[in-house]
Amino acid sequence: MTNTEIILQVNGAEATCAQYTKLPELLEQLGLNPRLIAVEYNGEILHRQFWANTEIQAGDKLEIVTIVGGG
Repeated sequence: MTNTEIILQVNGAEATCAQYTKLPELLEQLGLNPRLIAVEYNGEILHRQFWANTEIQAGDKLEIVTIVGGG
């Protein structure tokens, strides 16, 4: 198995990751806390229960929103 890099878009910017990367791994690589974000995957809000089984594919488009608390 080769560890080929694939190209995707994250918040409108080009990004790369290894082929066969699962969404939680990508979020970790991006330095994001999974408990504090929401993910739109190819135009659809992706519910957290599906993250572990979502494998990133070349050309995917992710919009990642950080939840900010305040008061």
